[in-house]
Amino acid sequence: MKIFKRVNKKNLTSLILAGLFAFSVNHANAADIVDLNLDETVERAFANNRTIKQSSASRESAYWNLSIARRQSNPTVSWSATGTKFGGKYYRDYNYHRNFNNSAEVSMPVYSGGKLEAQRESARYGLNTADLELEQTLQTVRATATNYYYYVLQCRNQIEVEEEAVNVLQEHLDNVNAQFRVGTVAKSDVLASQVQLAEAQQDLVNAQNNFDNAVADLCNYIGLPADTVLRPRDQLTYTKYNINLEDCTRYALENSPECAIADYAVREAEAEKKSAKSGYRPTVNASVTKNIQGEKVFHNDITDYWTAGLSASWNIFDGGVTSSQVKQADAAITRAQENAAAARESVQVNVQKAFLDLYSAEKNIAVTKIAVDRAEEDYKIAQVRYAAGVDTNLAVMDAQEKLTDARSNYYTALYRYNVAKATLDQSMGIPVGIDVSRYVAAVDSGKTAADAREEAAITDVAAEIPKAGEVAPVVTISNLDVGSPVPSESVENDMTKNK
Repeated sequence: MKIFKRVNKKNLTSLILAGLFAFSVNHANAADIVDLNLDETVERAFANNRTIKQSSASRESAYWNLSIARRQSNPTVSWSATGTKFGGKYYRDYNYHRNFNNSAEVSMPVYSGGKLEAQRESARYGLNTADLELEQTLQTVRATATNYYYYVLQCRNQIEVEEEAVNVLQEHLDNVNAQFRVGTVAKSDVLASQVQLAEAQQDLVNAQNNFDNAVADLCNYIGLPADTVLRPRDQLTYTKYNINLEDCTRYALENSPECAIADYAVREAEAEKKSAKSGYRPTVNASVTKNIQGEKVFHNDITDYWTAGLSASWNIFDGGVTSSQVKQADAAITRAQENAAAARESVQVNVQKAFLDLYSAEKNIAVTKIAVDRAEEDYKIAQVRYAAGVDTNLAVMDAQEKLTDARSNYYTALYRYNVAKATLDQSMGIPVGIDVSRYVAAVDSGKTAADAREEAAITDVAAEIPKAGEVAPVVTISNLDVGSPVPSESVENDMTKNK
């Protein structure tokens, strides 16, 4: 059963399919400031990621491999020519000392024992596999780019958490210093507060560094210079995913490229067995030959004739080579069948793990949100009690640390939820270019790979035959000035304001 019959297709795919095949993306210059949302990030990944271009080239290679297999049954025309001049004592009594020979032949296989047919069949499945591998690559790139983008958002949120911690601890240190000046608190409270603030400042620096590294990874993946300053326009949010595990698993088994690719591997292995069994049968070829021969003395003596006929050959006994090849093909089929079964088991496990991660993160979002509210209230109470002299400085700092942890846990839960959703989409095989189940059905009905792609395409651009293009130049960093901006400068506070 199609999952799109149970779940609104627009809700599942409208965001991830919008504009994904618009390949005219402008490149950013080094040290540029680029504003991006999630859709634009995935769009850039599709336009610039080299893995996709490699898959397109592999698909084109598979197409020409099929073309080669088809042309093995076509007639071939060959021509050869020789010219000879000879002399010497041995040939002195000859009336001629030159001769020539021209020969043209047209030949074609009439019967190959099924070998050529099996090779064409295998090459067709190879092209189908390449189509699905390209779709699998697109889905992987979409998921990876999405995860990179979400990690950038997570790192940005962590900067905000650490900045808030620094601001709160700075404010607390100011209050402790004020009370110390009037003699109501001990010097140890001041020192402990200063240490706590210094540790928070270190955490902020580390958070900024993590953000810069996350941006560099994302830029590299989507084809931007590593020193590009990204400004994500999205926020990590929670949107409930209304679908159950049973529907997810059923959809994945029907639509995952991994399963379909494994099935085509079985069909290729079966075609290879047919090719091996052709060794048990004879082969028949037809040929037509035109010959022109002549000797030159004082005039040309030319002989012109042609021949046509059939030639057949049959290995009555080949020492058991064919039998061994067939048995080898049987083993290859078994291996491919095991791989296909393993692929289905792997898909089910991956779907279940992603679904459980999604469910766990969803529960943690609610729990951590409550924890943040309570930690904020607890910190306010600790501040009031310390100011009134009924609690210790340690209690305030402990409450602040728990507040920072609660906020960090909340953003982490949001991040894990969104990543689990992207991973679940990938595990299920939510399409990017072609609907896998429709593609397989079209191939099974006898359609060519091109027609199957057109029938299964989700967008008009996806229906077009992918072509391998020229290799894009390496993206390099051209601005290495010390004063060049870094990504975290767009979200960090000036540390001097906290002193």
